[in-house]
Amino acid sequence: MPSLNVSFTDKEFEGVRAAAAAAGKSLKQYVHDLGVREAERKQFIVGASEWAEKLRSEFDEDRPQEVPPSERNEGSTAA
Repeated sequence: MPSLNVSFTDKEFEGVRAAAAAAGKSLKQYVHDLGVREAERKQFIVGASEWAEKLRSEFDEDRPQEVPPSERNEGSTAA
């Protein structure tokens, strides 16, 4: 199984250690879960963004008053 050796400053390490203790996890499990959770968060954001883009034009047509002023075809925006 792959592993990773991660360096921290003393201050960073104390912060991570405190966060792991607060979560009731070992340092190893806490740091592992952070990396996995961040990868899953990025995957979710990509999927949500793709879904939103597919629906954007339908939403804009149905609710033209809710299209941001910078994206309206009015030529200028109010200051």
